[in-house]
Amino acid sequence: MSTDILARDKKYVWHPFTQMQTAPDPIVVVRAKDAILTDESGKEYIDVNSSWWVNVHGHGRPELKKALQEQFDEIDHIIFAGATHPKGIELSERICKLLPGNFSKVFFSDDGSTAIEVALKMVFQFWHNQGQPKRRIVALEGAYHGDTFGAMSIGQRGYFNEPFEHFFFDVDFLPFPDGTNTDEVIRRANELADSGEIAGLIVEPLVQGSAGMRMYSEEVLDELVRIFRKKGAKIIFDEIMTGWGRTGKMFAMEYCTELPDITCVSKGLTGGVMPLGLTIATEEIYTAFLSEDKLKALLHGHSYTGNPLACAVACASMDIFETDESKENIRRVAGKMDDFANRLSRHSGFTNIRVRGTILAVELVVPEQTGYFASVRDKIYQHFLDHGILCRPLGNVVFFNPPYCITDNQLEKCFAALIDFQ
Repeated sequence: MSTDILARDKKYVWHPFTQMQTAPDPIVVVRAKDAILTDESGKEYIDVNSSWWVNVHGHGRPELKKALQEQFDEIDHIIFAGATHPKGIELSERICKLLPGNFSKVFFSDDGSTAIEVALKMVFQFWHNQGQPKRRIVALEGAYHGDTFGAMSIGQRGYFNEPFEHFFFDVDFLPFPDGTNTDEVIRRANELADSGEIAGLIVEPLVQGSAGMRMYSEEVLDELVRIFRKKGAKIIFDEIMTGWGRTGKMFAMEYCTELPDITCVSKGLTGGVMPLGLTIATEEIYTAFLSEDKLKALLHGHSYTGNPLACAVACASMDIFETDESKENIRRVAGKMDDFANRLSRHSGFTNIRVRGTILAVELVVPEQTGYFASVRDKIYQHFLDHGILCRPLGNVVFFNPPYCITDNQLEKCFAALIDFQ
């Protein structure tokens, strides 16, 4: 069966982030339950990166299945312009009440990247509607906000975006605040803010995901927000990866004093079951689009905007987060990550060990190239597969951000495999 399936895959499928000419055959997953993936030969793999960081509760949660089935019996999908439905309203109300601050309006899209596009359009049109067409955005070096053109524009230049850069809009990038350059970062932020031309600041709060799980302090983030807000710029927090308990709190912004005007969520929003993105804004942002002039409306949408099935699963996912079991699992996994980081520091061959909540990241000391395209990445990937673990390193950076249902024994197996790589 494996030969036939792989032959058909190779004939018809174009996989993401994959050099199809040189990549090894993918594993053929036929079953997923909790933190375990099973291939067609019966071999099991621990899904230690939550299948691209989305299956936060683990696979096959019966509560999510039930919500999906019940919603299908009522409404599968309807247009979300000129019509609405109960689960879309419920999700909007619940996310606004769950977030800290004074968020009050929710715009629906299909995934994280499109949620970012919506946020950018909100900021640019906010100023346009007031006759102040500010067009400059500030982001952090190393950022990743998605793969659509607006999201790519505010992300790290080079790497996989290079063929498209001549289409990007100009962006002002701040140095990544790595703890050694705070004065430089703050100085540059003040220079940009003082120009009076900045429409908005966008950041992945506290953790840059695809850059290698790079982490920075809430104190620096608070200061950056204060600097730009003082000059009127609007603030966007990209909580697509950092949201839903990943940093130890429900949202990374809960560590901060200064809160954004707009935030974007996706990934763990539906527990990995359905594609869905939300862009959530304050009343100030929303009010700027109210007018007798229809051209001042946010003229943006998707065919699957507000899909009832996705909304129902998201509400069920939020129900899971409210349980004592879920809260305890997040605390437990975060504690295990802290403990292992301390143990790992006694081993040579590892550097820049860092933890934030349920995320642990470490860089392997290698003689060859480091960074996203480090050749050691393929060796690490295969090493973990051989140990029954599906882990996608970012170059020479190995990171774990597992489903919160992962057992202590499964975590220890992942930890042992990392140490064994030496």
